[in-house]
Amino acid sequence: MKYFAQKFSRLALGAVLTLGVTACVYEPEQFEATESGNKGEASVGDFGKLVATNVGKQICNPSVSQDPVNYPGSMLWLNFGGKLVVNTDDSSYTTSRVVQHDRLTVTDTSNTVRWFLMRDTAAGECQFQDPEWSTHGDYIVALRAYDTKGNKSCENLDYGIFAVRMSDKKKFWFYDKEISEFATPHLWVDETAAVSDSSVADSTVEGFFGTKNVRLVYVNKSNEILFVDFSKTGSAKEESAALSKPKKLKKPAGIEGWLVDSPLISPDGNFVVYNAINSSMTGWNSYVQELSESANAVMIEKTADMISSAVQPHWFGIGSRLFVTWAEFPSGSQFVNKNDLGEESVQNGSAGRTAMREIKLTAGAPSDITVEWVGDVRQIAPVPMIGGRSPDGRFVATGTNLGFLLQLP
Repeated sequence: MKYFAQKFSRLALGAVLTLGVTACVYEPEQFEATESGNKGEASVGDFGKLVATNVGKQICNPSVSQDPVNYPGSMLWLNFGGKLVVNTDDSSYTTSRVVQHDRLTVTDTSNTVRWFLMRDTAAGECQFQDPEWSTHGDYIVALRAYDTKGNKSCENLDYGIFAVRMSDKKKFWFYDKEISEFATPHLWVDETAAVSDSSVADSTVEGFFGTKNVRLVYVNKSNEILFVDFSKTGSAKEESAALSKPKKLKKPAGIEGWLVDSPLISPDGNFVVYNAINSSMTGWNSYVQELSESANAVMIEKTADMISSAVQPHWFGIGSRLFVTWAEFPSGSQFVNKNDLGEESVQNGSAGRTAMREIKLTAGAPSDITVEWVGDVRQIAPVPMIGGRSPDGRFVATGTNLGFLLQLP
């Protein structure tokens, strides 16, 4: 999610959008808080404790930690250039003269860097884009850009998709080129996965992840959601063939010219949630859809008590229960939040809110019972948080423009 930058093309009258939604948006310079804005102090209210990330500076692609053991109360995010305002005791993590999107960073509720990955300039890496914590706590998926002409200026960019194993920072490449900058990939890895022994090469899915039960989704340059299921492959040659011919999800009806964005795979690996955004960024729908070429999308309905249609949906599973979380924004607003959520004046729902609803999924069932909602929509917080809810349910994250972690009561 996530996020959003330079994502919309300038449209000629009647033209179709050609760019995606969820990298980082700034307009045109990165956003900074005003002097009266949040200085990093925790804001405590009835809805929880709200703490700033990279204080006063814009971040994007917020993704709440999926590893509450090693990275509790933490979030993954992508930086802009200039100066970072974080706490770190690692001299290799510079905070001044930072190059835009030159690292992936995980910080906690003290705004302290707990993990990071710098771009490999020796390998020609120009920038990262669209990072997202996978369903497995030890893996992150992201895009990497390189200059197609080999120029250090990084002006002619192409992208690939890679996974990084947090425990040792090793990378696995699904694609090394010809991927959209706005692919917003997500990765599902069986929760029982463990790094295998050296007898299986890290260059294979099973060797790197310790299981073949791995699924990848992303948005292609034609604004379609594609997916690859590696459990159905055997040899490295079959893996390569699956990547060269990924399967395609049906698009929802009635969203011609809208941007499909940020598919996220469910905890069981069988469904996705995602956005569809119009060109003004003031209209959107969100959908649940089975990972099947024949499956139809099911729109998340707007109930009478919702501020708006759901946007930036995420899965949240706890015990045997499954929910979809999302943000809502006031009518006429864009879904890019430019408010400083640390200000008490916007902590009353006026800037939007975060909500969730319980859901029951049945893969392979008839379409009328594949997706069933359970109970009513519940408010999580009276502020809009777009980076998901942690597996223990205790934290939600947000960014774009300013980053925050909310510890729920």
